[in-house]
Amino acid sequence: MKICSRTIVSTLGLIGVLTVTVACKTDTSKMVNNPAISKDTLSITVLQTADIHGQLDTHPELFWEDEKIVFKDRGGLANIKTLFEQERQKNPNTTLIVDGGDLIQGSGYTALSNGKIMSEIIKEMGYDVIIPGNWEVVYGKNIMMDIMQAYDTDVIAQNMYHEKSEAPLFPAYSIKEINGIRIGFMGINDPDVPVRQNPIFSRGITFSGLTKDLKKQVDELKTKEDLDVLFLVTHIGIFKQVELANNPIAENADYILGNDTHERVRKPITGKFAKVTEPGAFGSFVGKLALHFVDGELVGDDYELIEVDPKVFPADKTIQSLIDKKKAPYKSHLETVIGYTSTPLYRYLTVENPMDNMITDAARWKTGADIAISNGFRFGNPIVPENEKPAPITRANLWNLLPVNEKLKTGKATGQQIKNWLEKEMHNAFSQNPTERFGGWLVRFSGMKVNFNSKNKMGKRISSITVNGEPMQEDEYYTISACVRPGDPLDNLCRMPNVKDIEVKKYTIHEVVEEYLKKHSPVSPTLEGRAYCEYLGTYSFSTVPTTDYTFQ
Repeated sequence: MKICSRTIVSTLGLIGVLTVTVACKTDTSKMVNNPAISKDTLSITVLQTADIHGQLDTHPELFWEDEKIVFKDRGGLANIKTLFEQERQKNPNTTLIVDGGDLIQGSGYTALSNGKIMSEIIKEMGYDVIIPGNWEVVYGKNIMMDIMQAYDTDVIAQNMYHEKSEAPLFPAYSIKEINGIRIGFMGINDPDVPVRQNPIFSRGITFSGLTKDLKKQVDELKTKEDLDVLFLVTHIGIFKQVELANNPIAENADYILGNDTHERVRKPITGKFAKVTEPGAFGSFVGKLALHFVDGELVGDDYELIEVDPKVFPADKTIQSLIDKKKAPYKSHLETVIGYTSTPLYRYLTVENPMDNMITDAARWKTGADIAISNGFRFGNPIVPENEKPAPITRANLWNLLPVNEKLKTGKATGQQIKNWLEKEMHNAFSQNPTERFGGWLVRFSGMKVNFNSKNKMGKRISSITVNGEPMQEDEYYTISACVRPGDPLDNLCRMPNVKDIEVKKYTIHEVVEEYLKKHSPVSPTLEGRAYCEYLGTYSFSTVPTTDYTFQ
């Protein structure tokens, strides 16, 4: 392999100026797709799932088509297994399957079993490489390690360490060889896990970031292992994944198999050094990357985001039987109906969602607070009424909407505190610097309305705030409710510091929502403009700077 010495300058803030010796690689940006087939051509398929979040079965999925929201049934692990086997039959011994993390959290079945329901199921799915995601830590380090080791496949993470010994939790990489072609996978989890998740979840684990050391490891892996193709399997979100693809850290990588923000990349995003994919979430999609080699050289690729349509991929009977068996101890409790909705409940939009409006309304109703707030994220399969009849809401649905069931707490903060906190949260969601983002969705609330401009700089985004219909006063105190984040200081509310008169309630958010639904069903939450940005509009699904990516 030819060696090139060059000076690489980082303009993106992850590393400084340095001189490195790196292996030259094929310029994939100039590849010709679909090369002519010859006897010397080899095609290798890489399938990718991401952010399944404990979703075992086919479920309603939201799509944005012709400027409107539509719902279709998609997903199911047994259906994915059928897809896997069909692809393996098309490409015998030349198909690799990767999962990008967040497998064991997000449903009632995973929560009540502490994720253990997934071990045998995932083992039988036949993955070749798996990385942990930001939610894998939810049940604690030891349970995470037990579950992931039970998958009986390669689990990799370059940047997760035992806190005391500083030893790696997992191998940094995995290498597969197919017909003489050497393919490497390096796993990278989100270093912001202790901030994004309740801090107690990741106790005993330390994380390293996107640093000079990572650059050195990527370069050495590509050259010393004589790799033909190197994948970075990352769980850091679409914004940072695109930034990484343009950063010299990825000089020796070819592809970034991205995960975390549940984006549906239907055409790889081409960066300066690597191409980025991300295959949606909840098992509704599988990414398919076909790599084409001639005489051992990578000459082209094709990419497809496959929808897991149960009509196209019927459930594998063996996996479905195993799923049914694993669900049985919890099914009666979880499938109990706790309420009804006459409007669709969903949570895919960047700013406001009917699902969160219902949850925060319930919290404000129960606590009597001026403002109820909740984290912004993209969890929860839609609940969709059919035939003009209200749709039932089960406890299983409730766990999908609220995958962590914590007690509520209340406190008091001034209008100025709340505004400063909101400005910071908006920066987390909308910063034009990808390294300063995490999550990508604004916090949600009831009792408050906010007008803002996402394109402005931090501290200058908010134009107006009203509380219960009146303009917010900077020096006035307002009562706030939010869920406890175990490991946070007592005087923090949803990352808002120095809140006064904190009171931890005896009831959990699940108990509150169940009580609310019992009294108010059928509910009918809609979009109300509780937070509104004219630039983003009502239906803002994603904001990915420097790309033409759109969610659909």
